[in-house]
Order: sequence, then C-alpha cells, then structure tokens
Amino acid sequence: MPRMTPSEALVETLAANGVTDVFGIMGSAFMDAMDIFAPAGIRLIPTVHEQGAGHMADGYARVSGRHGVCIAQNGPGITNFVTAIAAAYWAHSPVVCITPETGSMTQGLGGFQEAQQLPFFETITKYQGHVSNPARMAEFTARCFDRAMLENGPTQLNIPRDFFYGDINVEIPEPIRIERGAGGEQSLQQAAALLAEAQFPVIISGGGVVMADAVEECKALAEYLGAPVVNSYLHNDSFPASHPLWCGPLGYQGSKAGMKLLSRADVVLALGTRLGPFGTLPQHGLDYWPKEAKIIQVDCDAKMLGLVKKISVGVCGDAKAAAVTILDRLQNLNVSCLENKGARATEIANEKEAWEAELDQWIHEKDDYSLDMIAEQSEEEGSYLHPRQVLRELEKAMPEDVMVSTDIGNINSVANSYLRFEKPRSFFAAMSFGNCGYALPTIIGAKTAAPHRPAVSYAGDGAWGMSMMEVMTCVREHIPVTSIVFHNRQWGAEKKNQVDFYNRRFVAGDLENPSFADIARSMGAEGVTVDKLEDVGPALQKAITRQMEEGKTTVIEIMCTRELGDPFRRDALSKPVRHLDKYKDYC
Repeated sequence: MPRMTPSEALVETLAANGVTDVFGIMGSAFMDAMDIFAPAGIRLIPTVHEQGAGHMADGYARVSGRHGVCIAQNGPGITNFVTAIAAAYWAHSPVVCITPETGSMTQGLGGFQEAQQLPFFETITKYQGHVSNPARMAEFTARCFDRAMLENGPTQLNIPRDFFYGDINVEIPEPIRIERGAGGEQSLQQAAALLAEAQFPVIISGGGVVMADAVEECKALAEYLGAPVVNSYLHNDSFPASHPLWCGPLGYQGSKAGMKLLSRADVVLALGTRLGPFGTLPQHGLDYWPKEAKIIQVDCDAKMLGLVKKISVGVCGDAKAAAVTILDRLQNLNVSCLENKGARATEIANEKEAWEAELDQWIHEKDDYSLDMIAEQSEEEGSYLHPRQVLRELEKAMPEDVMVSTDIGNINSVANSYLRFEKPRSFFAAMSFGNCGYALPTIIGAKTAAPHRPAVSYAGDGAWGMSMMEVMTCVREHIPVTSIVFHNRQWGAEKKNQVDFYNRRFVAGDLENPSFADIARSMGAEGVTVDKLEDVGPALQKAITRQMEEGKTTVIEIMCTRELGDPFRRDALSKPVRHLDKYKDYC
C-alpha cells in the first residue's frame, strides 16, 4: 500500500469520488489538507458564512446528482452548518459535511473552539463517520461518501485536527454505488393489479422521480393510463409543465386543478414521495386527499411506506425501475381506465383551464387586511406591486432551462402556484424544514454545478437579510446568479397569523429597510429596483442575459404591497385564551 499522510489520504479519497468543488471557510484545523486541494483538482469556494456553504453544497448536489461537500473550522464554524445540513436532510441531498474538531489530546478540557460536534448532527444526518485513528482516514471518508448516495441524505465526516498529520500506509477505496431494483415481486404485481382496476387513477410525482432520473418513465406510465399527474409539494420539476397530463403541485399554495383531480381518484400512485404531512394539508378550502382511494406508495426507503398516509400497497424500490416494471405488467392486463381516457383528458384540460383563468384574475389578496393595505399604500408616495401579478410576470419571463430556488416566506410560498418547469433538477426549496436564508446560497451552489443554466433565486426582505452577504461570494468567485427580492417591508407569513388569530396586534413584524438594490451595488453586483408591473419581465430577462453573457450577478428589488396570502399553519394555531385580568383585552 502507498505511504502517505492522512491529509493526502483525505484528499485522494475526495478525488476518487469525483469532488471538484468544496464550499466553506478556510481554517487552521484542516489547513494541511486544504494546502493540497488545488493540485488534486479541487476548488475551495470561500463563502461569507458557513450556513451559506452548507446550502451551496445542497444546491450543488441537487442539480448534479453528485455529492455536495462543505468544510469549515472546528467549533463555531461547524455549529454554523447545522441549519443547512438539516435542510439538506429533508431535501434528501447527498451532502458530505466535513467537520474538523478539536485535537484528540485536548478533547473535554474546554479548549479554544471546542465543541462536541457529533451530537449536533446526530438526528439530521444519515451516517456519522468519526476518524478514530489517522490510519483510518480514507476508510471513514469513503464510507461517508458511499452512505450519502446509498441513503439519499447528508453524512458527517468528523476528524480530530491532529489526525491530519503523520505517515500511514493506505489504499484509497473505490466508491461503492448500489443499484436499486424495482421492488418486491408481490408488491409490484399488486400495484399493477390495482391500477388495472382503476377508473380514475392519479399519479403523484415526487422528489424520488427527480433523483432517480425517472421523469420519462413516469411520463410513459401516465400516458399509457391517461392519468393526471400532480407534483408533490415543492417538487414542481418532477413532471414537465407543458405536458397535457401535468396538473400542478400539491401542498401550500399549490394547484387547485391538481387538488380537485386528486380528490376524484380511486387509485393513487405516489411515485417517489414520502407523502409528507405539510405537503398534503388542505388548501384553498379543499380537503382534497381522497379518503376512499387505494394508495400505492413507491419509495426507496422502506421506513417511509405508510408512515404518513394509509396505503394499500407499499413498494420499496427505485422510482424509475418501479415505473418501468409496473408499466410492463399493465400491458399484460385488462386495464379498465383505458376505456375512458378521452373523457378524463377533457376533464383534466377543463380543470387546468379553470385554474389558469382563476390565477389570471387573482391579481391581489382579497381579505380585509390586504384590501386595507392596498388602499393605504395607494395614497403613499411611490408605487407598489401586487405580489401575484409580479409572480405571473416572472413566470412568463423565465427561460425554459432555468433553475429557481425559493426561500421561506409569504410571497415565496405563493410562488408555488406559478413556478413551472420543463426539466428535472430545476427547483430547490428548503422543503419541510422551512428555514430562512436558504434561496440565494442554494442557487449559488446550483450555478456552480451547472454554469450553463440560468439561475434565479426568490426571497422576501426578511429572509434576504439572512443571506444577502453571499452576493459578495458571487462577485468574488465569479458565480453569476440573478436574485429576486420581494421588498414588502414585513415578515409577511407571521403577520398573517397576527391578522387571523391576534386581532391585528402586530409585534415585531415590520421591517423598514434601505434599498436592497443599493446594497447589491455596494457589493459589486448589479442592482435594479422595479416598481412598475410592465418592467418585471424585462428586468428579469435583462438580468439573465447579463448573467449568461457577461457573468454578472444582479439583484432585482421588487417593491410589493403588504397584502398577505393564506397562513402557513392554520391547522397549528387557534384563537388565544387569556385568564389573567391584565391580558383580558388580548383575546
């Protein structure tokens, strides 16, 4: 076996796994390994904050289908990764988080930048590899990379900082990639039999369809059955929006057409989705989940089968292989729904047409508070745009191969009704973790992995304040993106709760900020303020042209009204009860 240092063993194992980009902030804890990144063909992309580095690794992994890697200084640098790794966990992203830690001889003594780094990540990683001896550096590194791909999620590689040094004999392990099958013989046969008997089958295309590169296979199955296809929550890129059978996303602010069609299903094929609780909640006044339907769930993680929704058949398998196998079996059966494909196609088209017309007419929110705000702001100096109209104009101006990341927040969540994609690996959100400060760094990571594709992020002014400093990373590292900031001067999602449940008693919800376009220019990017509806589309198109042809990052600040969409968690709040006299007026 070759003789090398542990640092060389780490770097050689990274190279063996195809790593070319690592996101993070340099530090003395791993400097010996960092010193040889460049000759190994690895670029360390320095970020402004470690949370941003973790999100960049997430975006990189979700676009490329390969590992995203982040690294930082032990202690505070590592604790700053926690939020981003939690988001990657719920997005099923194969992120490898490398966490150098305090030296082995001073652990437990309370030294400089010391922390117990394994417990922080215990519940938000699929595997934790702690290098217990320098001679095992390559072994644990390789295992972290293998497990991230095997289990579709982040892993942690924890390394005492003194273990980068020394001389060891080591063989660099070959990456292990496990081929996934279609599922069990009996469950696949049961799934095909249920679909064959269905009169109104509906397919839910989830994130597993994207990760398995199974969009074409999902399309073939849907076309054979004539089944409407809805996207699982925040996986709007799991089926092409131009397809006649596409009916839009489920979940918060999703497609009313998709929800209505799903409610009529007698058999549902949930392909590559865990059917998360937040993504199947009632919406638009519709409790759309079909209570009497037979549910077939396909997921590569057996623990997800039947976890959230009662199922009739659970298939533990790869979404692509399962779709192919189920279609093959259906072609040997008498499939009832083939007889009414034409009528179902008409029904699908009618529901989609009605929903599009409703979106066209839904130019602003209609609750009393929003109407008051619109009237009040019409008297203010300046011009403010209705968020729904802005989102529609942005939708029209998007290029076909665009990548979009969205932050958490009121306007960003309403965007779920308007974001449509033709290609997989195009849409990125923090999923059910729902953290602020996600969108910009994630789209930077996506752009790093796919520099040939236009990259756009959406954020409200609250979330933007948590991540806007990464514009400096874009400019300094020549990673051009276009960032849309919806400037409505408030924490909109939480203010809606104060409207609906707390009698408009607003506490800490208003944000009076300077011009974000001015701030962008001070960081070396282009900054544009838009306050006319007719300028929204052209501003986006010009920014994307600058991004793709000139390598320029642009921040587009859109001045929006303070109207508010439906609350996120109507199910989780109730009218307040007060017992003490001094709080009686606060009921």
